[in-house]
Amino acid sequence: MTKEYFLDLAKYNQWANEKFIHWAKPINAAQWDKELVSSFPSIAQTVIHIIGAEMIWHDRLLNIPNPVWLPLNFKGDKNTTLDVWRKSSELLINFIENINSEHILFKQSYKRINGEAFTQPVYEILSHVFNHSTYHRGQLVTLFRQVGFTDVTSTDLLLYYRK
Repeated sequence: MTKEYFLDLAKYNQWANEKFIHWAKPINAAQWDKELVSSFPSIAQTVIHIIGAEMIWHDRLLNIPNPVWLPLNFKGDKNTTLDVWRKSSELLINFIENINSEHILFKQSYKRINGEAFTQPVYEILSHVFNHSTYHRGQLVTLFRQVGFTDVTSTDLLLYYRK
């Protein structure tokens, strides 16, 4: 696992997030906020969870004290949410671009929202962040279809590699 590998995953994450941002633009507020059955009860809350996780992990990796868990207080509309999502993707790319190759092995200490402390290598954290976002984007496919938006296509990593 190298810096270049994780930079590629961060760019894949951005590519996949951008596809969902594009798909979300035409859906209306009722579709965005409609209560559905999934890990989170709407498209909006699922997207905010993805953004929150990407941003809090970014902040933890930068040792920002008391990073903010976005879903607790975010009240933005759909367009604001999509803009913040775009930013969260960029932050992860910028973080990886600005570390040296050895930093991937660095043991990062952080605290969960509940205060529980952990230490893990940066590569494990980055692996989790990108896997986590992929998992919830998969849920978004189903949520989009449940509100009648059927123009979703695959965001598989293999398709990103083929482009």
